[in-house]
Amino acid sequence: MASTRSSSLPSRGATDGEKRLEALALGRVAEAADAVASAACAGEVVRAIHAVASLLFPVDSEAVAGTVEEPFRSQILDAVTVTLSNEERESWRHAFYHGPAFPTMSKILLGNVALKWLPKINVSARQEIYDSFFVKGPPTEVIQALVPALSEKEFSKEDHQTFCLNLERLLILWLLDNKGVFQIVVDFICSKKHGEDILSPDKTISVSRVAQLLASVPDKARLGASAALTSPSFFKHVVSQLLAGAEATTIELAADKEANEHYVLSSMFHFVGEVLSRVCRRGSTGVLVAELIPKVRNHIHRCVPPDHRATIPEMVQHVCQSQFWFNMVEAMRDQHSIERLTEELLRQLASQHISDEEAYWILWTLFNQSFKRLTVMRAMFVDKFLLWKTFPLCCLRWILHYAVFECPPNSTTEILMQRTPNFFGILQSLVSIWSRKEFIQSYSVEQQAYITAAIGLCLEKLTKKELETTKDVLNSILQGVSCRLESPIDLLRKMASAVALTFSKVVDPKNPLYLDDNCCENVDWDFGVLSPKEFKAPLDAVETKTKPKTRENKKKAGEKKTKAIKRDIPDVRAKIVEINSIDHDQMSDTATNGQFEEEECDEEDMNMDAYSDSSLEPYDLSDDDTDLQKKISHLSDLAAALRKPDDPDGVENALNYAEKLVRASPDELRYNSGDLVRALVHVRCSDVAMEGEEDSAEEKRQKALVSLLVTCPFESLDVLTKLLYSSSVDIGQRILIIDAMTEAAQELAETKTVKIEQRRGNLITDTSPSWLVPSNIGPPGAGPWREVSEPGTLLSWSHRYEREVPSKSGQLKSGKSRKWGLGKAKDLQVEWSKNRFPLYAAAFMLPVMQGYDKRSHGVDLLNRDFVVLGKLIYMLGVCMKSMAMHPEASALAPALLDMIRSRDISRHAEAYVRRVDTHMGSSNC
Repeated sequence: MASTRSSSLPSRGATDGEKRLEALALGRVAEAADAVASAACAGEVVRAIHAVASLLFPVDSEAVAGTVEEPFRSQILDAVTVTLSNEERESWRHAFYHGPAFPTMSKILLGNVALKWLPKINVSARQEIYDSFFVKGPPTEVIQALVPALSEKEFSKEDHQTFCLNLERLLILWLLDNKGVFQIVVDFICSKKHGEDILSPDKTISVSRVAQLLASVPDKARLGASAALTSPSFFKHVVSQLLAGAEATTIELAADKEANEHYVLSSMFHFVGEVLSRVCRRGSTGVLVAELIPKVRNHIHRCVPPDHRATIPEMVQHVCQSQFWFNMVEAMRDQHSIERLTEELLRQLASQHISDEEAYWILWTLFNQSFKRLTVMRAMFVDKFLLWKTFPLCCLRWILHYAVFECPPNSTTEILMQRTPNFFGILQSLVSIWSRKEFIQSYSVEQQAYITAAIGLCLEKLTKKELETTKDVLNSILQGVSCRLESPIDLLRKMASAVALTFSKVVDPKNPLYLDDNCCENVDWDFGVLSPKEFKAPLDAVETKTKPKTRENKKKAGEKKTKAIKRDIPDVRAKIVEINSIDHDQMSDTATNGQFEEEECDEEDMNMDAYSDSSLEPYDLSDDDTDLQKKISHLSDLAAALRKPDDPDGVENALNYAEKLVRASPDELRYNSGDLVRALVHVRCSDVAMEGEEDSAEEKRQKALVSLLVTCPFESLDVLTKLLYSSSVDIGQRILIIDAMTEAAQELAETKTVKIEQRRGNLITDTSPSWLVPSNIGPPGAGPWREVSEPGTLLSWSHRYEREVPSKSGQLKSGKSRKWGLGKAKDLQVEWSKNRFPLYAAAFMLPVMQGYDKRSHGVDLLNRDFVVLGKLIYMLGVCMKSMAMHPEASALAPALLDMIRSRDISRHAEAYVRRVDTHMGSSNC
């Protein structure tokens, strides 16, 4: 039941004397088994167990005898008349535990005795003669008797619960309370010192089996077992004892000059490595690392004298306990477990805000020996942890210093060191991968930020002379920067700017290259996604912080609010937000106030000029035709002015009047809207605007298009949707069309509700005759009439009145009498939505959804013009958001879902399109 060894055969390799003693021990166990089987009371069971226990370890026989009655008390005392020497008891102990006697005895103790007699045995007697068989026995033998028994299911439900409760009690008592794991480590060391070849094939299997049994305790414990046997609590005690025992035995062996330290430690390392690997495999790596970090930190602090500010390798190597820490990771033969251990170690060190230098020495202590010897360990740090995994920025610095720079941070060695070929090879590998367009398209933004930071940190350590010796690094960096600057994702462009700035400092420190206005001299390689706090949060593009507004900017704040999604790429991870329309009354007030302020300022300036000497100077008669510009008052003149590229002033003047004229909604707008849309799309603002004012002209053009879409939707959309896929427009004009449609959809969907009060005519006037109101006639003591509302209805064609009346004789509750009368209908409030977009939703969405996948001359949304495709999907999402809760949404949603679920979009090569598509699918579903 509880052992893997035969209970009838003597142990292999034993001498004749040992075999004879094992047979005697087995005979004593047989006598005890017969006595237990035929026992009629608990005293007889105690006497039988005591007879065997007294041969193996010192027992307080008088205390045991005091718990039973005669004649068993005298029999127990008579059995101790012969006292065994320590040598004789050790021989009995070895023959009992390492032969067939203990497996047989454990079956009796855990089975018949535990189920029938153990509750009747006194607690002190149980501790002396029952628990001692397991607590004081060789731990490697005890664990092979207890743990397999957890899987036994030979008993009834009630007996099985009793059996498991006792078994769990013994495991907690032995493994946790009496530090059984510590004893197992010591037992392996003692076996090795006594000359037992523990690493022979059979013994190696035995070590692995003991480790497997120890790690399987939480798995085999029943569902309602003690909390001490659950994985977190149990493995916490196991790891703590394991590390403490291994460190203690290392110190002991270092002091024993006669012992072959390496030969003896091999069994201990084998066991420790097996247990730690199995703990990691069972998902308790966090528990292991939480116990490991404090012990390693304390060890490093012990190695460094108080008067030394810096740590050097010799300080750690000369301490005897370091032998264990150097070999611990190498003893874990399972590479997957080592990988999980290392990842969790890095993340927990980052969460504890360990300094860079201390983290470096922790990694050096645990991994340096295996890092030098094993290629797979070097590949784990250099390849997996730099190219495939993603860690917080501080962890990346530690990995680079340990595996790439091979020197502690902030040290003199770091400044004076010569770069190894390994360093340049890793840098070349990083930049070659970083520069590929496929990497930008396929990898997550977190991974790209991580590798970008690795390249930047490496470049910061280079000199210009060292950079000149590297091959193809310059070309790869330039190619990677160029690809990222073309990306619509703002975070990728910031990565390119950061690498370009760092690279320029290496080439020419006096002339740094700033590609971004927000670039700082000291680059933050975190990029907002690699900090320990933000690491597991959803990735956010770096948002532009709100800047203080000047007086001039405040005037345009309302206008800029509606353009929140125009310039930059939409934030595909954030939900599609509904941009509230601008309160036109508020804008008018702001503009009026601004006008008054300007007039007051002009008057003050005039008064100042009247009293100044400068007013007597000659006027400037240079040509200034600002006041002579023709005021455009007709749409036909507006379209004609926009089509005159040779008259930039006229085009600029037309753009100034375009929105106001369209918003005025003249009668001819319906007939001129198409012509005006074409003129606005094809006008070249860069040719007509003065240098530095191109954005202002573009903004006026887009506002004019939005006003056309809002005031004359069908006619304008008919032209715009055809121009979108026309070969006569470029990518910038397509983006303009989509941005204008997005803003127009939001303006049309001004989701406000107006409450309109409706009154129904009264059947009888408010000045109702007295007969309509209940009479005050009633029993004496009746209360006044009061009007009450009718529950459960919104419309009542009558008023209801009630009053309290005095109780009749013998009545316990107050009575009520009611009288009904016709009354006026209650005022109704009807809510009307001002959302006009659902009426035009199909015209906005269906035409642009038909030609997105067609490739023609100048049009290639699925490949070259993927930015337009991303903006198009975003616009369609805004349209769906704008008509939410309207019937039109149900009609148009299937077509949109079919589009975004298509293979061309859902598996698009560009991450920008996939991210927009993923967000759209989750939002609309």
